[in-house]
Amino acid sequence: MKKYVSRKITKKICSKLDNMPAVAILGPRQCGKTTIAKHIISNIENAVYLDLERRADVNKLRDPEAFFHLNDEKLICLDEIQRTQELFPEIRSKIDRNGNNGQFLILGSSSPELLKQSSETLADRVALIELTPFLINEVYHKSESNILNKLWLRGGFPRSYLAKNDLESFEWREDFIRTFLERDIPQLGIRIPARQLDRFWQMCAHSHGQVLNRSKLGDSLGVSHHTINSYLSILEETFIVRVLMPFYANLKKRLIKSPKIYLRDTGLLHALLGIQTHNDLLGHPEYGSSWESIVIENTLSLNPTWKPFFFRSAAGAEIDLILVKGQRIVAVEIKASTSPEVKKNFWTILEDLNVDDAFIVAPVEEAYPYKNDVKVVPPYQLIL
Repeated sequence: MKKYVSRKITKKICSKLDNMPAVAILGPRQCGKTTIAKHIISNIENAVYLDLERRADVNKLRDPEAFFHLNDEKLICLDEIQRTQELFPEIRSKIDRNGNNGQFLILGSSSPELLKQSSETLADRVALIELTPFLINEVYHKSESNILNKLWLRGGFPRSYLAKNDLESFEWREDFIRTFLERDIPQLGIRIPARQLDRFWQMCAHSHGQVLNRSKLGDSLGVSHHTINSYLSILEETFIVRVLMPFYANLKKRLIKSPKIYLRDTGLLHALLGIQTHNDLLGHPEYGSSWESIVIENTLSLNPTWKPFFFRSAAGAEIDLILVKGQRIVAVEIKASTSPEVKKNFWTILEDLNVDDAFIVAPVEEAYPYKNDVKVVPPYQLIL
């Protein structure tokens, strides 16, 4: 029997179904959207599930108006909605005619067109919820000290994380990357040669956690910086890459104005870099930036209403993550050491930015005070 890992976002999805006509769960392929949807509808008496990758289920929607009328009082779950985006006007019509909440649960691997359709056609009728791969606080137990390292190495995609061993996990991720490039991207209507996008993805992995240099990437691929922007948008909109923008402040200092790029799932990063074991990771140049990635993704999932940035002056003074909400500013320095230390310019930046709070996130088991009201915390405890 497959192990079911309880997802923290389940309660939010159920709450939105109670208060909105439709809920759309968006996220990368294989991140667990189908599993969580089936878990939710298994507890609902009147629900119907359609997998739009199955021809038999697609055929049921040849006359969508008739199907929706037949199931008018049921929650209708439509999986892989990006394959049949022509359904959106019919979904809207059914929502407006019925008038009830909890009519549709829509699952989709994101694409620019899918986001446009859901936000425009279903404006004010749908709640968009992003589902990530597994988070630390969904799998972590203090009694099993290796779990954090396992999630860090393998990433959070369920089949990768739950694989029998590291080799099986690594091979799954290699297959995921190949399928994403050769099948998923073309199915989204994106016409870029798989080999070209693979090279760009590899370059992103080797530039992980660094300030984006579009000209350098373009020269390496033999394309313009406009094409680089297009490739980057594809990986960003399919939840593969995070583009972290710089934080601007009214300081008398020259600041870096280009964004940083991170691969959002460390397991995919490690597969692209050939990192198969934790020992490989410990000796790899991307060890520190890989830890930054898992911390950033978990921190933002725990604090979804905060806007993320990084701060770096032209002289090199840097804070890994700046979180902003209204007038509040929180600084987060990320360290891969279990005995973290910060440099002198850390304190200078805190003063210059007049931050409200500051934290150091490290692979520690318990939070503890560092100095000057700054705390060291594990990545699963930074909830603002």
